[in-house]
Amino acid sequence: MKQTSEIVESVVQYASVWKLLVNELPNADLADRPGLSISWADNPFPFWNAVFLTEQLADPDLLESRLKEAAACVRKKRHSGLIYVCEDYLSGTAKENLPTILEQERLEAAIPITGMAGNILPLQTLSRPPLRIERVIDEAMLQEYANINCEAYGFLLEWGQTALRGSNLWKEAYTFLGYENGRAVSTASAIVNDEYLYLALVATRPDARNKGYAEAVVRHALQTAREATGLKRTILHATGAGFSVYKRVGYHSTARLMTYKPSENS
Repeated sequence: MKQTSEIVESVVQYASVWKLLVNELPNADLADRPGLSISWADNPFPFWNAVFLTEQLADPDLLESRLKEAAACVRKKRHSGLIYVCEDYLSGTAKENLPTILEQERLEAAIPITGMAGNILPLQTLSRPPLRIERVIDEAMLQEYANINCEAYGFLLEWGQTALRGSNLWKEAYTFLGYENGRAVSTASAIVNDEYLYLALVATRPDARNKGYAEAVVRHALQTAREATGLKRTILHATGAGFSVYKRVGYHSTARLMTYKPSENS
C-alpha cells in the first residue's frame, strides 16, 4: 500500500529538483502558477522543459483548468517538453474525466514515470563488473556524460551538449562516468536537494547494456554522496528501462506519474 506522505514527497522532490537542474540555463522560465510548477529552459533537451501539476485534485473542472493552462504554456515555447501528472493525485470525477480532458486539450501520453525512494544508505558493498569509475570534474567529462545520455534516450548529441555545457551543478554534484576499456559507457549522478540525495540522468550506451554497469555507477555515486553528506534518504523518478536496476539497489515504488505532450496535429 502506497503511503500518501511518500506520494507527496515524490511530487515535491520532482518539481523542486527540476528547478535546480534548469536554473543554470539562460532564460529559464521558473515562474510558478497556482497548481503548476514550471521548470522550462526552452532547451532542445526535452527533459529540461517541464510543467508539473502540483495539487491533489478531485474536481474535474479544476483539473481541466490546470491542464488547459499547462498546455497553453507548453505551446507557447520554442522547444518541446512535457507536462507531468501524478496519477495518485487524482481521484473521483477528476480521475474519471482525465481521458476526456486530455482529448479536449489535444494532449497525448508520452512517458510513464515511477517515483521511487528508500532509506537505503549506506549501501552494502558488492562485487562489481570490471568498470573504472571516475567523478566528472571538467567540461570534457561533462560533455561525455551528456553524450551517453543522448545515445541512451535516442536524442541528438547536440541537445545534451547544450543542456549541460558549462554547468557548475553537475560538477558540484556527485556525478560519475563508468569506463569500459578506457571508453566511457555509463553515467549516474546524486544531487543534494534539501535532505535528500536525488539520483538523476542514469544511462548506459546501447552497446554496453546488460553488463551491470548502470547499477555499478549508481551504487558508487550514492555511496560517495552518502559518505560526504551523511544523508540516507534517496529519491528518483524512473522510466521503464531503469526500474529493475533501482529495485536491485533497494528502492521501492512510491508514486505513479504520466507525462503528456501536445498532439502532433494540434
